Amino acid sequence: MKVLFIGGTGTISAACSELAVQQGIDLYLLNRGNRSELVPKGACTITADIYNSAEVAKALTGHFFDAIVDWIAFTPEHVERDIELFAGKTRQYIFISSTSVYQKPSSLYKITESTPLANPFWEYSRNKIACEDRLLQEYRENDFPVTIVRPSHTYGNSSIPWAFHGKSPWTIIDRMQKGKKIIVHGDGTSLWSLTHNSDFAKAFNGLLGNTQSIGHAFHITSDEVLTWNQILQAIGRAAGVTPDIINISSNFIVNFHHDSKGTLLGDKANSVVFDNTKIKTFVPDFVATTRFEEGIKQSIAWFEAHPEKCTPDTEWDALCDKIIAAYQQGLSLSQQ
Repeated sequence: MKVLFIGGTGTISAACSELAVQQGIDLYLLNRGNRSELVPKGACTITADIYNSAEVAKALTGHFFDAIVDWIAFTPEHVERDIELFAGKTRQYIFISSTSVYQKPSSLYKITESTPLANPFWEYSRNKIACEDRLLQEYRENDFPVTIVRPSHTYGNSSIPWAFHGKSPWTIIDRMQKGKKIIVHGDGTSLWSLTHNSDFAKAFNGLLGNTQSIGHAFHITSDEVLTWNQILQAIGRAAGVTPDIINISSNFIVNFHHDSKGTLLGDKANSVVFDNTKIKTFVPDFVATTRFEEGIKQSIAWFEAHPEKCTPDTEWDALCDKIIAAYQQGLSLSQQ
């Protein structure tokens, strides 16, 4: 099977690339060549800029693929370009969407692929919805062979997943080690699902070349469900420290950091429980086996083996201190 990944070196896509090579897939990665160290041995690299359609068309002359996956399409303009570039060049085009497209908050506690798509809080999610709509229109009207995949919060060895964070994943560990308080949005009891990229890859790669999946949408997540308090406690255990938790409402956080409106109010502030029946029907051997308790230990070990990555984001660290001070001041005034 011959497969093209547009991108293929990110947290999620790198795991899928690595597994694809192990599975004997004839894998090509199209990118600008800036992260060549992340290309798995055995994959072929096509150097081109996806944002330059003429350059990509020239680079792909003579190629036909069983599946093409665009890991870095975010807007309707991006998928419009892909439709023009790849129509007639592949048996399957896979669009990477997001579970953040689902109705916020959800009207039913368990999310399936038929849950309505609506997110008034996050432009990123609305763009993904628009992309899905355009691709499904092209499927209905012109038989464009699209499959839609919606990852949720997926992490890997070089990730320390958290709801409210800065540019450096290590910052939350640095705060713990210094005895600083860690902000947990809300009361920390909302439910969340974290998926290790190695588990995501098992399900995702089962869709490659699977023509029965054309016209369908799938989310791929772990079945493990944790509260945010439990997630932070697991991170602390992996780092060998006990986190000092302070619970602050999402709206209060957003008032200080407007960029968090989408990621909190439009995503992580909501409880999510995913029903993975559909992906397991199409990929029957898929089972997510990496529990977060184990996955986060691998992440901490990776960072400790790469000390150059253990640099905190001082700007975000200061923002946390500012939010906590304002919150505590408000509590003090309310008690007078």
